[in-house]
Amino acid sequence: MFDTLTQRFEVVFSGLRGKGKLSEKDIDQALREVRLALLEADVNVAVVRSFLARVKERAISEDVSKSITPGQQVIKIVHEELTNTLGSETAELVKTSPPLVILMVGLQGSGKTTTSGKLAKLLHSQGKKPLLVAADLQRPAAIDQLETLGRRISVPVYVDRKVKAPKLVKAALKEASTSGRDVVIVDTAGRLQIDDVLMKELASVRKNSEADEVLLVVDAMTGQDAVNVASGFQDQIGITGVVLSKLDGDARGGAAISVGEVTGAPIKFAGVGEGLDALEAFHPERMASRILGMGDVLTLIERAESAFDEEQAEQTAAKLQKGEFTLEDFLEQFQAMKSMGPLQDILAMLPGSGSLLREVDVDDRDLKRVEAIIQSMTPEERRNPKIIGGSRKRRIASGSGQRPQDVNRLLKQFTDTQRMMKTLAGSKGTPSLDALMSGRQKR
Repeated sequence: MFDTLTQRFEVVFSGLRGKGKLSEKDIDQALREVRLALLEADVNVAVVRSFLARVKERAISEDVSKSITPGQQVIKIVHEELTNTLGSETAELVKTSPPLVILMVGLQGSGKTTTSGKLAKLLHSQGKKPLLVAADLQRPAAIDQLETLGRRISVPVYVDRKVKAPKLVKAALKEASTSGRDVVIVDTAGRLQIDDVLMKELASVRKNSEADEVLLVVDAMTGQDAVNVASGFQDQIGITGVVLSKLDGDARGGAAISVGEVTGAPIKFAGVGEGLDALEAFHPERMASRILGMGDVLTLIERAESAFDEEQAEQTAAKLQKGEFTLEDFLEQFQAMKSMGPLQDILAMLPGSGSLLREVDVDDRDLKRVEAIIQSMTPEERRNPKIIGGSRKRRIASGSGQRPQDVNRLLKQFTDTQRMMKTLAGSKGTPSLDALMSGRQKR
């Protein structure tokens, strides 16, 4: 995500950090590099101009040149102004008396139907009772797709293939009221913002639904074109927020940086993967940190807390302290970690990891090989790896599609880890499990 832009910023910032004093000429030179980086990332020209003007004004007025750490001061200003460009604060869904009606709009192929399912799953996990409405009558496959998604996430889908979208939505609202559903998510047909006929139909759907939220789903990989789409929908329909789909595949960042400032509509959610649980609230400050190569520790913590059961984590920590951690425990933790997303994305959330990731080849396939080896073991072998002799190693290697040397390497690494944990547990300076947990609760 934003890999190219992050690399460019890292080069600019490394030059700033290396200087004890910064003149106005130094600041201008750095901002020229920032300008090129943003334009190459396909950020809207007007947005780039406004952003740089704000950064320069603050950098000069706050007298960065006299600061003890002038480079850090400029970086801080860039971070704050990029956060403002992305939306300043996290924008939540409006709070209203149920049902909350959300209209999902956008171009065909933007990921609207899948995003509707993801949003329903996210709200369901928060204790809401969503109802999905299949109002995309232009593409019959969209109805089938939404019904499939509904079954997968255990959320009902309202369908009526015989009526037009405005009438269908009205009937769906009655159904939601009758069945006690507190959120109605309407998946509308994809349409171009210049198609007057379809836009008038969408306006009628919005009127009939009395939508509280109109969320425009934008493919983040379309770059600056996303701004034109968003502006068109804002002018003709009026949108209350933006959802960036496929943000995990966007190496440039043009849409994310531009769309909020141009339309005035905040980015509320971001799709960060293909899975139905890969939809997150959009946090401008965190995203600015990631773009600038500063990591995103808060999101990493939230993903970890959702992936790992707290009671199980305590039991695992206790086993580690006692040196009783087995390959079976490792497999459970490994599978939980996989639900946090690709390893490269997880590591990218750590501050300063950008250069490391470029030097080290992080491949999820390597982790899958480790998982395959452990899964090829019997439960007894996982609990007591010492019983694994030559014939067992050959059987495990054959079952996992690996070589006996790979099994040997994994067993050695695991033994070394166990030995290290026993040493740490016996050290006087090692904090107790209770102390670690109390610190976690305070955070």
